[in-house]
Amino acid sequence: MDFAEQVKAQVDIVQTVREYLPLRKAGGRFVGLCPFHSEKTPSFGVNPALGIYKCFGCGAGGDVIKFVQTIDACTFWEALTALAERNGIPVPQRKDRDPESEVRAVIFEMYEEASRVYAQNLYGPQGTDAREYLKKRGLTSAVAQQFLLGLSDASWDALHKRFASRYSPEEMEDSGLFGKRESDSGFYDKFRGRLMFPIHNEAGKVIGFGGRALRPDDEPKYLNSPETAIYKKSNVLYNLHRAKESIRKGDRVILVEGYMDVIGVFAAGVKNVVASCGTALTNTQVRNMKRFSLNAVVNFDPDNAGGNATERSIQMLIDEGMHMRVLELEGGLDPDEYIRERGADEYIARLDRSLNYFIWLADRARKKFGSGSAEARMQGYDQLLLPAIRRIHDPLERASVATEVADYLGLDRNLVLTEFRKIPGQKAQRMPPQATQPENNISVRERLLLRTLVQHPEVRQILLPRLTGYATVRSLITWPLIEAIDALMEEDPSFGYQLLETRLSEELKALLSSALFADHSGEVLSTEQAVVFLNIVEADDRELQYRQVQRELQTAERSGNLEEAMRLMQLAGELRRRIRFGSA
Repeated sequence: MDFAEQVKAQVDIVQTVREYLPLRKAGGRFVGLCPFHSEKTPSFGVNPALGIYKCFGCGAGGDVIKFVQTIDACTFWEALTALAERNGIPVPQRKDRDPESEVRAVIFEMYEEASRVYAQNLYGPQGTDAREYLKKRGLTSAVAQQFLLGLSDASWDALHKRFASRYSPEEMEDSGLFGKRESDSGFYDKFRGRLMFPIHNEAGKVIGFGGRALRPDDEPKYLNSPETAIYKKSNVLYNLHRAKESIRKGDRVILVEGYMDVIGVFAAGVKNVVASCGTALTNTQVRNMKRFSLNAVVNFDPDNAGGNATERSIQMLIDEGMHMRVLELEGGLDPDEYIRERGADEYIARLDRSLNYFIWLADRARKKFGSGSAEARMQGYDQLLLPAIRRIHDPLERASVATEVADYLGLDRNLVLTEFRKIPGQKAQRMPPQATQPENNISVRERLLLRTLVQHPEVRQILLPRLTGYATVRSLITWPLIEAIDALMEEDPSFGYQLLETRLSEELKALLSSALFADHSGEVLSTEQAVVFLNIVEADDRELQYRQVQRELQTAERSGNLEEAMRLMQLAGELRRRIRFGSA
């Protein structure tokens, strides 16, 4: 058994997947919302008996290694070693080279080293101004160390000099930590004299930095790492690696705008807080939040830009099926400032009083259009609220929100519902139904047979020698799969699902997945049940033969071929006797 097979045999795929998203048991398998595409109805399933997952919405599927590789955006070897380390399985020395993994490993190493260097700078002689800045922002040394805050050297090449003897020019350029000088082939440090915020992936490895300027004339205010082989900023949420367990346990995620907001809120005792990394919120980031909770509180800065960002972000959250509340802090304060001025307890109390998003949006409509006349209120409803309400996927929830907001604005709910139903283009703008498991004509008995043939090597040795001789079996929708299993059996009697899948066309892979995930049952045939199953199939086969002989007999009689009719009559009688008494 090679190392990958050893890991797959020892690792519980359900437990691993549950580290990333909630699953519920459904018979012999587990189901949940797919983490790889937007959906509101679960089409993602995990089959623990086979150690595989499959989504019938986007087609994603594979084993536990493929799952980690896909969701963590890493190489096969990185996923394999991560799984082994998490489960206490010793990792052997690699004999073959994997260039992609080697490049990524070097960049990880460079970022970890850079993070240590920056942290040392912050607490060294050159860090006085930076430490004073943190003190003014209310951050203690303990919190700064918990978030691994640091300081990049103000010179142009301090980090480059440190790395030059250990890394090649190609590795320097690939890291994103250095820029190429125009005058020669040398490099300069991209981050200079900035307060450094390390950005981590979900596994807790440093993959990038946000650097805040400490001098008023240093632009931009925030400088972020470029994308590299280990960092795709549109996929990453700042602090998710620390926050995910609190999000899961509290069933709520707090979304703020910046690094300092995250740190201030986290230090106040609210651990379930994240932010996007210097970009507008993306669908991938929303799906990463959604894996841990469907409930979000958006707490962006209270200025007009913050309000507009809240609206844009929440449209995305609605599209992903999340339930939102909005916390808008008074006094023009962002979360970090609010906590410093009014205390952690007051901030937590405000969190618990945060407004339902649509009520918050209704308040914005009032401010923009006024609330004196019914016409003004209806205008605000039409222009601000309806576009958001129409994005709600569930029609009952959509109607409920429409009437709730109408009541809040003092509008006639019947008028609102009438207007809501007749809006042009409403049908076109509704969210498309989620793709679900495809319908097929595979019978329950066929699914039971296929599960047994794939999952139970001992029983398939009993079934296959007789199965392939029956006409009823050769007429099944799944016959091409049974035929492929039979052919593979001759090569390797103990083969598993993964090897079988490599021998199938895309069409047959889809058919196999459909059969294995088609219902919630996880049952397979035992040795005793297999013998009974074969007897039932044999009886069905005799019935089929008997009907065929009867048709041929009628044809022979109509054509006057008495000799053939006599032969068929004798054969029909023998088949009828065998059907009646079950004799061979």
